[in-house]
Amino acid sequence: MRSAIIKHEKGIHVRAAAMVVQKAHELQNKYNTTLFFKYKNQYNVPGTILMPLALLKIKKGDEIIISADGEKADAAVEEMIDFLESDFQMRNDDDINEVDNLIQYNTFTFDQIYNNIANGLIVIDENDIINIFNTSAERIMKVKAKDAIGKKIYDVIPNSRLHIVRQKKTPEIGCKQVIGESVIITNRTPIVIDGHVKGAIAVFEDISTIETMTDRLREMKELHQRLQLVLENVQDGICVVDREGYITYVNPAYLMILNEKETNLIGKNLKDISPNGVRIRALREGKRISDSICTKENGRKIVANVSPIIVDGEVTGVVSAIKSVDEVQILLEKLNQVTAKAEYLEQELHRTKTPYQFYEKFIGKSGKVLDALAIAQKAAKSTATVIIRGESGTGKELIAEGIHYCSDRANGPFIRINCAAIPSNLLESELFGHEKGSFTGAFKKKLGKFELANKGTLFLDEIGEMEKSMQAKLLRVLQTMEFERVGGEETIKVDVRVIAATNRDLEKMVLDGEFREDLYYRLNVIPILLPPLRERKEDIPILTEFFLNKVNNKLGKNVKGFTSEAQNALIAYRWPGNVRELENIIERVVTLADGTLIGIEDLPMYISDKAAENEENLLSSILNKEILTWDDYEKEIIRMALERYGSFNSAGKALGLTHKTVAAKARKYGICRNEEEE
Repeated sequence: MRSAIIKHEKGIHVRAAAMVVQKAHELQNKYNTTLFFKYKNQYNVPGTILMPLALLKIKKGDEIIISADGEKADAAVEEMIDFLESDFQMRNDDDINEVDNLIQYNTFTFDQIYNNIANGLIVIDENDIINIFNTSAERIMKVKAKDAIGKKIYDVIPNSRLHIVRQKKTPEIGCKQVIGESVIITNRTPIVIDGHVKGAIAVFEDISTIETMTDRLREMKELHQRLQLVLENVQDGICVVDREGYITYVNPAYLMILNEKETNLIGKNLKDISPNGVRIRALREGKRISDSICTKENGRKIVANVSPIIVDGEVTGVVSAIKSVDEVQILLEKLNQVTAKAEYLEQELHRTKTPYQFYEKFIGKSGKVLDALAIAQKAAKSTATVIIRGESGTGKELIAEGIHYCSDRANGPFIRINCAAIPSNLLESELFGHEKGSFTGAFKKKLGKFELANKGTLFLDEIGEMEKSMQAKLLRVLQTMEFERVGGEETIKVDVRVIAATNRDLEKMVLDGEFREDLYYRLNVIPILLPPLRERKEDIPILTEFFLNKVNNKLGKNVKGFTSEAQNALIAYRWPGNVRELENIIERVVTLADGTLIGIEDLPMYISDKAAENEENLLSSILNKEILTWDDYEKEIIRMALERYGSFNSAGKALGLTHKTVAAKARKYGICRNEEEE
């Protein structure tokens, strides 16, 4: 073992290393020996291998140790030292060719190596130009080497940090980043030669699969914990047995029911503790056994359900769920008691609930309203078709809803459809449904309103707007209670109670040929006429108070009420939009009100001006006449008060009389209203 001092100006660079390897091969053959090099206390490097020697980075003036194994080791070492301390000059062209071949061979070898490693490899030079871009880098980055080599790193990979590592001369180890759909972990290191940064190298690995497996493992752990919590807290006893018959798990409820300790059960085999039980039978037969009752050694009677665990068609164990029969009997008794109590309370509720509670949303106490509600209540007890007539905004849908929830179908669906709001070409599909692909846009099967309303009620609003072609189809369904979906062939039978509503004059439409006479008679079995608001003005104060409270609660306001002048104006107005118009106006004036009382100045001008006009006309009609008897004046005043205020009670308050006095005088002058209003 001897040392040599390198005198060549460039040290042992790649070409010099190739010459050393060539010389080592020559000496090995000549002296039948193997040479080794050692540099700065590193491991021994075989003299006949190029790259490990070149990677030692031996510079001019460095000392290396040469050793050899073999018969003539000393002679081989001596000759190698002489060679190393020379200037490494080539002796002839053959030597040059042999060295070049050696370098080329090793270059090809390393090219094959880094192109076949699983990790991506990218190398840039001092100008950030990509020099190496291996096959794995192509796969991970989704970029071809031909499109990357020779280009700036940040032009090929916009979020790359390799050029930053080169600039800062600081390595980045174990960095995770997301590129496209891949998660990679990267080591980036600057390339330093003789104290100068000559580029940077990145070695990276696609860990997407590992990340996915990690996420799945985390999910499995969470699922396991959830299942564990469920099993620990259920009231049924759970026992799990593996394919060999060994008990692997029992939950606390199982131990409590059997009055056992976990250590007495876990790890025990069914063949030893229960060779004839249902668990081992289910394990052997691979079939579920339900509601098996048996008596345990502690005397407790249990009911068990045992299911085999089957994976890929193979029985891998069984799960047994048990419950004490005593507990089941106790639960059944409690259930029977609760059921009996519920039935009793339901009967009491039906006995004590007054008919009009089903119509509590319909506000009004006038005679015409009460008449309509009475008919609706009677209609609810039958299965006949009902048609509700009345102007828009009179509350037809509220009456229909009340009939449904007061009927035997109250637990069934209440389905609404506005025949005027749906284009005629789509109404058939809405009513009867359609099959997938039956027309353009029918991407999937759709159930119609008749089908959805089965065992319940279908409310056909604005029935007068339905075209005659649809009227014929509707009539057929009303007669047979069966239909086919649009584009379908299956006949569907339903049990539906139909309630229709309209604000049109159907009788005139029948005479004009706009509405089928047979459909009119089919619908007009039980007609209910809702009066317009102008014909039940005594309900206006009640409705006003109801809507005032509703809007106050909605807006958080504290409007107390209306002045008498404003209230009189509301009563005098004819309300073409009926209750809906009244509700909208109340919401408007309460929203805009600054004080706690609504005055006539707060009302829309078309209401306040109309009231003043009505009052002026009434007064002038009296004053412009010739002098009449007192009875004539009294009759006119009573008539005017009743027309304005709508009821004996309200008219009496305005005149300073009792409602009985007003009623008596009204009868006297032949202007008496319904007796119910007295």
